[in-house]
Amino acid sequence: MKAVYKREIRSYFNSMIGCVFAAFLTIIGGIYFMVYNLNSGYPFFSYSLAGVIFMLLVSVPVLSMKSFAEDRKNKTDQLLLTSPISLMDIVLGKYLAMITVFAVPCIIYCLFPLIIKFQGEAHLLVDYSSILAFFLLGCVYIGIGMFLSSLTESPVIAAISTCGALFFFYMLDNLLAYMPTSALSNLVILVIVIAAIAGIIYQMTKNQVIAGSIAGIGIIAGIAVYFIKSSLLESLFIHLLEHLVLTDIFYNFSQNYIFDIGGLFTYISLIVLFIFLTIQTFQKRRWS
Repeated sequence: MKAVYKREIRSYFNSMIGCVFAAFLTIIGGIYFMVYNLNSGYPFFSYSLAGVIFMLLVSVPVLSMKSFAEDRKNKTDQLLLTSPISLMDIVLGKYLAMITVFAVPCIIYCLFPLIIKFQGEAHLLVDYSSILAFFLLGCVYIGIGMFLSSLTESPVIAAISTCGALFFFYMLDNLLAYMPTSALSNLVILVIVIAAIAGIIYQMTKNQVIAGSIAGIGIIAGIAVYFIKSSLLESLFIHLLEHLVLTDIFYNFSQNYIFDIGGLFTYISLIVLFIFLTIQTFQKRRWS
């Protein structure tokens, strides 16, 4: 893992992607800091940090697009798949390299609350907890980008799909207002989701029995719940998708001044999930 990590760090800074990424986020954060904290005198740096979140939708895809897609494009992934190190070490090495690049502007952000402190009133606990939440949110975004990069050999497609996925999560809170709430509508959505999951499982296993069994059991169970107690299906997907509104966790720290421990565990769980999915993607390619 150490060798992969060093190789990726060198590639990011030799190609200037790492430098441009760190400089971009630092400059954007500095602009918000200058406007809100220095000029307007607002004592919370966390408020300025909230404005940088949208820029992650643009910068993270640029950082993560080459993590695996470029190796597949250049056929150098064959060397990784046949190397004597485990897939977990490969994925973690690449992921930690991206996290290191992202950590550079976050470390610089840690200086801004101290500057506010030297000027007068400051709220260091809120600001530093917000920086922690911002860092973990960025780690989740990078995990999503890494997973999508492992699915294609085109860095451009990886960047576009990552940008689309991150924008979806960013707008999810507003999209929930348009989700249907009736039990019948949620049953239809549930059937579609189960069919899609069964299709994905079939593509991965090529086993019609397993895919068909999952689809049949899931659909029958959904219909049974609808006729037995339809209230369980009302607003089902709204309640489920509410847990994927990732920015709300950050806003708990930065705007509501709540140290959301459960939210931090949600971020960490999602990071582990996307690392696991990336490993499984390459595990399938290795056996294929």
